[in-house]
Amino acid sequence: MTEALTGRYGPWGVVAGGSDGVGAAFAHAMAARGMNVVLVARRVPVLEASAAEIRAKYDVETRTVALDLGAPDALSQLTRATSDLEVGLFVYNAGGDDRSVAFLDKDLATHLELVHRNCVGPLEAAYRFGGPMVARGRGAVVLVTSGAAWAGGATLAAYGATKAFDLILAESLWAEWRTRGVDVLGLVLGKTDTPSMRRAFDAEGRPYGELADPDDVAAEALDHLADGPTWIYGSDTPTGGSPFGALNRRDAVLAMSRGASAHNDDA
Repeated sequence: MTEALTGRYGPWGVVAGGSDGVGAAFAHAMAARGMNVVLVARRVPVLEASAAEIRAKYDVETRTVALDLGAPDALSQLTRATSDLEVGLFVYNAGGDDRSVAFLDKDLATHLELVHRNCVGPLEAAYRFGGPMVARGRGAVVLVTSGAAWAGGATLAAYGATKAFDLILAESLWAEWRTRGVDVLGLVLGKTDTPSMRRAFDAEGRPYGELADPDDVAAEALDHLADGPTWIYGSDTPTGGSPFGALNRRDAVLAMSRGASAHNDDA
């Protein structure tokens, strides 16, 4: 399995949003398979602690890059910080929404920051890191998206729209690069046990319910990097279509809105 990951894609992986939760799980899973990892996040102490743990546990090289992925020059900084590495796997796992409220109950700056982190960030990452992969004829890109991408819904306007952008971007890049040696996977997640999710639910007094394990998510995604364009974690048909099936768009939006309303009613 180690040879399959590094031999097929390359010696280094980058995890954007790699300090905890799903990102940290990806970093550990990649390192367990022999891949050196670059961890990218804002919190320096957490990054350094995670990197030290990974080095000690898996005997791989690590590098940390402290960045706010919402900053306009974040990806150009990351490109410079990794310019000496052959990056064979890039995981973009950033852009969660910590508060599900009506569109006008958030200020415009918050919406725009989310759009930059969830849309501009993955697009720029794919361009800057995917380009060299295509040129080499090997590599993989994972864009972590959400079930909120399937349809619009009340209190999910900006978040769902950005995650739909990520899903379509991943599927389109898969179509372009699948014959060029580069695998692209849009990883669709539901509720997953991460610190940010727990903080968001705790703040609203909502019960967690059944949660996916980040370690299981990361391991399954790495096992299925070549099975794109889309992998729906936890689904009986993970390469299938929208769970709304044959519903028309209006009914799908209403169903998504009812789901969001039910969560808020739990508060």
